[in-house]
Amino acid sequence: MSEARQRLMVALEELGILAKKSLGQNFLVSDIVIEKIINQVREFQPEKMIEVGPGPGALTFFLQQMNVPLQLIELDSVIAEYWRNKGLPVLEEDALRLDWTQFYDDKKLVFVSNLPYQISSSIVVDRSLEDKGVAHMVLMFQKEVAQRIRAAASTEHYGFLSVIAQTFWKIHTVTDAGPRDFDPPPKVASRVLAFTRIETEVKNRKAFLNLVKLAYAQRRKLLKKNLAGLLSQRKLTEEQLVQWLKELGHKETARAEELSPADFVRLYKHFGFNE
Repeated sequence: MSEARQRLMVALEELGILAKKSLGQNFLVSDIVIEKIINQVREFQPEKMIEVGPGPGALTFFLQQMNVPLQLIELDSVIAEYWRNKGLPVLEEDALRLDWTQFYDDKKLVFVSNLPYQISSSIVVDRSLEDKGVAHMVLMFQKEVAQRIRAAASTEHYGFLSVIAQTFWKIHTVTDAGPRDFDPPPKVASRVLAFTRIETEVKNRKAFLNLVKLAYAQRRKLLKKNLAGLLSQRKLTEEQLVQWLKELGHKETARAEELSPADFVRLYKHFGFNE
């Protein structure tokens, strides 16, 4: 039996709970996967850390040992109280509704989580819309979501999430995790990604987000059709967009999935969405 699984059994006995499917809880019990996650966190040399959804503490156990200030965010009241009793600060709130700016200062902040699958995409987009705050992230996703985050233009998994994530972060894969690495085993495979915030020319991130959303509003539609309304608002013409696409080496029949993240930044700047 792995050490992680032994720690889980002890913690669950103390808590008197089982995994709650409603909260997407699948507890990590692989010593190897945990070690790779923790090594990546150490490599980022955090000065502060946030962990979302610590659960019984597969990662928390080791994060505590780094002697770096650690803030937990846990929606489950029983688990939240469990960690408070162990002396850790816990906010019993939904990570998607929380004001994250309260954690931000001039210290290097690393965000760590075995994310509940249902919030993973949203939380990456939310952190991407901030121009400061979290310096690095080490996050576990459903493997398909991780593939979408890292996908290249014109490939199967490339889309809205790929553009947003890659515009604001340098991303690499830390490790994969199979169903047997969890208790209870989920029906899908998982993947851990590491993110490092990068400099960007995008000043108005919400405007950029809106542009990319509209571009992907209907994937099978041509880019010039999806952006028609936005172009009109900016007093721009379809012909101007087509000319710009041709200058970048794209056909006038280009769809959003053919534009790289860098192309979207160029589009955003070229047509004045940065103002």
